Amino acid sequence: MSLKEKGDVVTTEKASGSDPGDSIQRAENGGPGTENKLKRQLKNRHIAMISIGGVIGTGLFLGTATALRNGGPLGLLLGYILMGTICYSVMVSLGEMIAFLPLPGGHITLARRFVNPAFSFTMGWNYWYNWTIILPAELSASAVLVGFWTRDISPAVWITICMVVVIAINLLGAGAYGEAEFIFASIKVITIVGLIILGIVLDLGGGPNHDRLGFRYWKDPGVFVQFNGIEGATGRFLGWWAVMTQAAFSFIGTEIVAIAAGEAKNPRRNLPRAIRRVYIRILLFYILGTFVIGLLVPSNHPGLDLADGTAASSPFVIAIQSAGIRALPSIINACLLTSAWSAASSDLYTSSRALYGLAGAGNAPKIFLRATKGGLPYVSVVFCALFSALAYMGLGSGSGRVFGWFANMTSVAGLMTWFGISFTYLRFYAGTKAQGIDRTKLPYYSKMQPYAAWYAMCFSLLICILSGWSVFLRGRWLTETFVTNYFPLALFPILYIGSRFYYRKPLVKPTDMDFVSNLDEIEADSYDDPPPKNRLEAIWQWLM
Repeated sequence: MSLKEKGDVVTTEKASGSDPGDSIQRAENGGPGTENKLKRQLKNRHIAMISIGGVIGTGLFLGTATALRNGGPLGLLLGYILMGTICYSVMVSLGEMIAFLPLPGGHITLARRFVNPAFSFTMGWNYWYNWTIILPAELSASAVLVGFWTRDISPAVWITICMVVVIAINLLGAGAYGEAEFIFASIKVITIVGLIILGIVLDLGGGPNHDRLGFRYWKDPGVFVQFNGIEGATGRFLGWWAVMTQAAFSFIGTEIVAIAAGEAKNPRRNLPRAIRRVYIRILLFYILGTFVIGLLVPSNHPGLDLADGTAASSPFVIAIQSAGIRALPSIINACLLTSAWSAASSDLYTSSRALYGLAGAGNAPKIFLRATKGGLPYVSVVFCALFSALAYMGLGSGSGRVFGWFANMTSVAGLMTWFGISFTYLRFYAGTKAQGIDRTKLPYYSKMQPYAAWYAMCFSLLICILSGWSVFLRGRWLTETFVTNYFPLALFPILYIGSRFYYRKPLVKPTDMDFVSNLDEIEADSYDDPPPKNRLEAIWQWLM
């Protein structure tokens, strides 16, 4: 029996989508007062590369320098492993919901259906804030990267160039964004795979200097760093924990596929495919990548400092230069620059679609629902693009330092998004159980539930609470560190309590949850892919 036939599960009012507080129907229809709506333009290869591109960015290429310096090679590896398990738990939770209901607004829209309007409001504005702030962070990173070649030209020039490219891509629509992300993500994948292979070769003595490193740096200066000079197990534990916030910044973004779901072609087939392969990307790009980094660069290397304003602090660039390879660092740096462009483009896309979803839910001015006939929410894109000017703050304090500020803020905001997604899934799970819905019949489901969601929710919140612990050590108080770590954490409950009083609606009861509205439109957009005509097409279909 299909969900649409389960008349005893959902009331007639909900099945018709007539609930005045339901954001989903309004978002799907483009909202009141507008004749245009988002269109499904993202192909399966776009979705595949968007999901890959979301986990490869400047956090991996640049941010690992700080993590290695704080935690040592083993602390770096263990930190990324733990964060990888949290990320995977979030994605299987999100995947089960979004593959079933691939709607504009993604998890923001789902929060209203399965939790309450106040939680959707909080999730939406926290998510918008996260991706609006991370945009100037990536633009600042682009200035850091270009500074590797020259410091004669002001970083403002490079920030402006990158900004123009990113805004232009997004103004051309979701199709153009998907094509650009396909190209950018392909470059990132080739780059990180090439760097991992090169790193293994260099570690085994295959570089020009023929210096076999092995596990040399695991012995001296050691597998862990005694954080802040604190001796014993306490110092080593604190060094490992210092990796967590930076590791979170690297992983934040895997959930972009949920926002892209509203513009994805054949979402019931393409989204589950992307979700199922998340663990491969985590293992290949992050776990293996950080392991190789720990082999190549000692944790006490003086170049591991983003505050110097150059991309020479990237562990990969440091290793290549130490091996005596001259031309390759510049080539790698160019690839890293495309990575920053890709990440910034995704940031603007995600923040604008989050704002569109907020407007569709009645949580933002209706003007942000305006879209072109081609499905471009141009008002949302232009408004979100204005915040990219925050990147110019780096001109006074050093782009590397500002990058660190933004990274801390977006890490905590992103982790609170993961917390919200996990909580929303637990409500979704309770609803399926209460209404007798067989989860194994959904387009995607995981046997790890609900334990994976509980694990992700608890650890995401714990890491947020302890994200700024280092400022409480003697002599290490930094006001900017305290503010950037705890402002997003404090903002989440403030938004929820305020909106809870405004909406005055309790949690949706599991027996009253709406699992029916919009299924007709979703199923109409779903179809079976044509079978591959030859082996080459079969391989391409598997990859994409």
